[in-house]
Amino acid sequence: MKFNPGGGNMNNMIKQAKQVQEKIIKMQEELKEREVEASSGGGAVSATVNGKQELLKIKIKPEVVDPEDIEMLEDLVMAAVNEAIRQSQDMVSSEMAKITGGFNIPGL
Repeated sequence: MKFNPGGGNMNNMIKQAKQVQEKIIKMQEELKEREVEASSGGGAVSATVNGKQELLKIKIKPEVVDPEDIEMLEDLVMAAVNEAIRQSQDMVSSEMAKITGGFNIPGL
């Protein structure tokens, strides 16, 4: 007689874990292609970020480029980039919740 405590359940858990892992890998590849854009200063500066939180584009309207007020432009760029990154992170969290059923997996 073989001792196999919960063997069937363990095999099912391993199979499910592999399926979730495959879905996560596929989702990460898809999110690399998805983009979010955020702006600041009423659209004076916009930033585009992908689902891996990589900055893809920065657009700055010429009228906000004032050599006498570089700090304002820096603030606008920082605000647009930070908001785009936040939106990208929210998008990733939302997609991850669809796969994991809301279960938080550290590092993802």
